[in-house]
Order: sequence, then C-alpha cells, then structure tokens
Amino acid sequence: MYRYIVKRLLLAVPTLVGAAALVFILMRLIPGDVCVIRLGSGGAHVSQASVDACRAQLGLNDPMIVQFLDFLGSYLTFDFGTSMWSGRPVAHEIATRLPVSLQIAVMATVIAILIAIPLGTVSALRENTWLDHVVRMVAIAGIATPSFWLGIMSLVLVLDITYLATGKPWMPPIDYVPFWQDPIRNLSMVLLPAITVGYRYSAVTMRMTRSAMLEVMREDYIRTARSKGLLEQIIINRHALKNALLPVVTLIGIEFAFLIGGLVVTEQVFNLNGIGRLFVLSVQNQDNVMTQALVMLVVAIFVLTNLVVDLAYAWLDPRIRFS
Repeated sequence: MYRYIVKRLLLAVPTLVGAAALVFILMRLIPGDVCVIRLGSGGAHVSQASVDACRAQLGLNDPMIVQFLDFLGSYLTFDFGTSMWSGRPVAHEIATRLPVSLQIAVMATVIAILIAIPLGTVSALRENTWLDHVVRMVAIAGIATPSFWLGIMSLVLVLDITYLATGKPWMPPIDYVPFWQDPIRNLSMVLLPAITVGYRYSAVTMRMTRSAMLEVMREDYIRTARSKGLLEQIIINRHALKNALLPVVTLIGIEFAFLIGGLVVTEQVFNLNGIGRLFVLSVQNQDNVMTQALVMLVVAIFVLTNLVVDLAYAWLDPRIRFS
C-alpha cells in the first residue's frame, strides 16, 4: 500500500509540470499587458517608460524559457511569488480565500451524500413505484436548475421569511469568520450556498447511485445470497450497497475537487471571496503569477482526491489490492 501511494505521488509530478506548462503558455497568449492594466487603472495616463519599468520589475522582458524555469524553481521551494496586480504574496491571498471555498465544498459534499445515497438506494429498491418517480423528479430538477438561479431564489426566500418573522431586513455577513470563532456567523454566511450547491451535487450523485444499485441488485451473487436465506437488510448493506458505491465514490471525488475552483457563479451570487472569485479576478487582470498558482492548486487537489478515491476502493471492495 505504501509503495503504491509513493508511486502515485511520483506519477503526479509529470501531471503538475504539464499543467504548469499549459497554463504558462495560455496566459501569455491572452491579449493585453498586465502593466498597462495595473498602471492605467482608474483611467490614468500611462507612459511607455512606466510600462517598461513595470515589465522589468516583474521579469516580463526575460525569455519565455527563463520565465518558465524560474516559475518551476520557485514552486519547488514552495515560493508562489507575488501577485502582479495587488503586490501581495500569492500564498497569503490564497490562504485568506481558500477556507471559504473549502468549507462550502466540504459542506456541500456532506449534504449531497446524506441526500443522494439514501434516496438513490430507495429509488432503486422501489423501482417504477411512486417513490421512485418522485426521487427521479427531484434528481432531474436538481440537474436542470441553474445554480445561480437557485441561489438567487433561496436568498429571496430567506430574506422574505426573515423580514416577516422579525420585521427587519437581514443580510448575510460579508467578512468570513471561521466556524470555531463564531459558529452562528459562519453558518449564516456559508450554509445557504452549501445547500444550493449540495442540492445539484446530490442530484447527479442520486442518479448514479440509483443506476449502480439497479445493476448490482441483478447480479448472481445477490440472487445467491437471497437463496441462502440472508436478511434483505444484510444483503443490501453488506453486499449490494458497498459494490454499488464504487462509481459513486469516483463521482463524489471528482465533484469535490471541481468545487474548490468551480464555485465562481455561486460566490458571485452570495458575494463570497473564495477561490473561484479570485480565479476570475486574476484572469481579468492578467495576473499570471496568481493564475498559475491557482491552477496548480486545483490540479494538486484533483491528484490527491483521485488518490483518496483509489484507496477507498480497497475498503469498499476487498478484491482490490494495490502493489
């Protein structure tokens, strides 16, 4: 097992280098100049001398291969550089925004699991009944409903209910407070976006759980277990559900990794300063250093999540062995 983990981590190195090279090239193909954007913000006149000095300061006049090697060398020493736009360390910018996106992703994943797996299992066991039709309608509605519309409607609903109950307008807090410092203030900020994202997340997972359970329940070993007189609950929990969860776990891992950097619209709707919003701002401002760091962060999360999913396979299916 340990050899497998080390081997997978070593294989992640070419993936990270390839992602770094791809984003490095793509960022430099975008039209525009970060120095012009940076110095000309607010409509100020920008002289060519100021632009040249800015480019020299940021190292943009160096050959591309030198810039790329400097970029890789800094990451080997965990030095993510300084933002071209704000002038603050990239690590500090990410550290202040990552907890927001990470908490929403974790809460949305928990909500999705608590909703999707029980309902997907029940839907498969009660195939073509009224309960199955209701669960499928809920899942299809979750897939078809845009997250931004659901977020806006949930905000309006909560605001109306709060106003009717208290007679005062209510707005969620803008600044992020960790859960351990002020649980109520923290949840009032992240709970609604987590539910909004978790509903759509659960809809996709629910469909996968239902399909996997239907396939497993028709297998020969389920028929054999029933012929031996095992209780139906034992057959479902110990034999059917664990095998059906293999594709579901893969989907959950991919969706979780995607949520870390894919909450752009949700963060805009709920005015959250997360990684997704920082991603958009860094691309708009052509902040190459920040964008490269965010892409590498998302790629690293995908690699680690896939590793955790592969290790979870061994627990769900004892026949799987890693070497």
